[in-house]
Amino acid sequence: MKIFEELKEDHEKQRSLLKILAETSGDTPARHDYFKELKEQLESHAVAEERYFYAPLMASDDAIDLSRHGIAEHHEIDELIETLEETDMSSPGWLTHLKTLQEKVEHHLADEEQEFFDVAEKVLSASELKNLAVDYREEMQKELAKH
Repeated sequence: MKIFEELKEDHEKQRSLLKILAETSGDTPARHDYFKELKEQLESHAVAEERYFYAPLMASDDAIDLSRHGIAEHHEIDELIETLEETDMSSPGWLTHLKTLQEKVEHHLADEEQEFFDVAEKVLSASELKNLAVDYREEMQKELAKH
């Protein structure tokens, strides 16, 4: 298995959690639980992805700008999560911020799947892509276990 499959698996979890969360309302246990899970997924994914996808890509002149862009988007996502944490879950603003986060995350995932993966396929060897998949999954599990 290549790292792309591992990343896509987590991307689907993130899309699903965002969709479910957008359908919750008010300051409810369900909204709290889904938000906590989404936050853990996004934070863990960013750490593992930056270490085992972006860092190796940065070694290539053909991929350094893309990698920097992806890391910058991770930072924007972190800031949106912070905004959500600081906003009362029962206020209409919370859902507005969530929709902004959803748009940012979905844009980021589409960039990766439609552009980054193609570049990575060209600059990384098949064995690197397989080894990175294993390293990524191990890091992801380690990061999730911290929560």
